[in-house]
Amino acid sequence: MSGSAPERARKIAIVGSSAVGKSSITVQFVEKHFVESYYPTIENQFSKSIKYKGIEYTTEIIDTAGQDEFSIMNQKHLIGIHGYVLIYSIASRSSFDMIPIIRDKILNATGTETLPMVIVGNKTDLDESQRQITFDEGQQMAQGLGLPFVETSAKDDVNVDRAFESLIAEIERSAGSDEPKGKCVIS
Repeated sequence: MSGSAPERARKIAIVGSSAVGKSSITVQFVEKHFVESYYPTIENQFSKSIKYKGIEYTTEIIDTAGQDEFSIMNQKHLIGIHGYVLIYSIASRSSFDMIPIIRDKILNATGTETLPMVIVGNKTDLDESQRQITFDEGQQMAQGLGLPFVETSAKDDVNVDRAFESLIAEIERSAGSDEPKGKCVIS
């Protein structure tokens, strides 16, 4: 028997409006390359090992289809999910405005007040003239929602790992750095 701790499994969902880079961030994180062409995603699943504070985490990543204000959250994206990456494009005001709506849909559907989430402003590689949301705006929204914030470029692989590491940190913080005990007390 080895002295190393067993791997922990974590399930993460990537959510946001269409064409914000959900698949690009996921593929960059898992496979370390950028996909130039855009094909709307129905749903993909990936897995990758992450080392955080010396502990190996096996992550299952669900890359979801784009959400809008009329989308109903798929139960597969709610049950057994440990945390969410909420992505918007820095070049799309409407995708930014969807973040609190998507967050609220997730919280309402799960019946919880908080869940581990991280807000990601993607596409920082675009020309500054295309930017519609400033870094400060993204940070202010995240602070208002009590969530970590990261700006990324899936194309240039800037802060992509940091976004996922931030989410693992949030998941572990919410779990008290322990595996869920699975206890239910009914009185």
